[in-house]
Amino acid sequence: MIDGPRLPSPTLRQHPLFFILGCATNLLIVSFVLLTLYGAAWEYSTREYLRGFSDAIVPFAASPEQRVEAILNWMNNGPARNQYLPAEDADTRDPVDNLNYATLLRICGNATNAFVNLADASDLDVRRLLLLSPEGNTNHVVAEVHIGGRWVVVDPSFRTVLRDRLGNLLTREQLAQPETFELATGAIPHYDPRYAYIHTAHVHLAKLPLIGKSLQRTLDSRFPRWDESANWTMLVERPSFAVLAIGLLLLMLSLLLRRWLENYGRKYLGVGRVRLRVQIRRGRSALFGNPLQHL
Repeated sequence: MIDGPRLPSPTLRQHPLFFILGCATNLLIVSFVLLTLYGAAWEYSTREYLRGFSDAIVPFAASPEQRVEAILNWMNNGPARNQYLPAEDADTRDPVDNLNYATLLRICGNATNAFVNLADASDLDVRRLLLLSPEGNTNHVVAEVHIGGRWVVVDPSFRTVLRDRLGNLLTREQLAQPETFELATGAIPHYDPRYAYIHTAHVHLAKLPLIGKSLQRTLDSRFPRWDESANWTMLVERPSFAVLAIGLLLLMLSLLLRRWLENYGRKYLGVGRVRLRVQIRRGRSALFGNPLQHL
């Protein structure tokens, strides 16, 4: 007689809830491993695409300022692009779409998305900057590029680097001064004066439902400039990177949960954990084994 798949030990059968939680945790781990692998493949594909795109439009060995100008010049005078895209993709954050549709490059958020992803592929330190109204709503989206030890402002929507009357690059702190702002933007056609730099943010948590505004206020009050402690731009401007980061985070949390269940079961129930490889072996046997084994 051929033995069937190994069943849970009698001790585990005495604690069905613990066994179910262990199986569910293992299932989560497998799911998050697959999510992480999918995110890694997607991110690699996106990076390779952006790197090839950047190499085609940015001169080799160009200075950081020349790289910025090359990207803006391509956005303004590049080859013909698709004019329209499916309506369901109108809010896309995928840089591949934003680089290939002229309609998207005319929207400030999408234009900035295209710029920051190309700049990142060109080895520039870059991040997005949200220009907020006094009420906390987003009026405009621009980019900051780290050049010469300062974060200087680039407006991809208007295809320009903001400068003073002497041609010096300007930071958002300088543009928060009304006179500097007026001089820097006065000659730009159709530049809305509401696009001011008095209220800015790099991450706008207020858009999150229910908890967004309170979370934003709490972080701003307890951890000033928290949104500058790390570069969050790629997390919100490149879906592939977000999927990879979320997959890794959930995978780590699920592994910690399994470790906690293992310690709890050993300390309070006198049982070990539900082993993932045993579950996989049992599942494989049930799916692909000889049905007569289970008779």
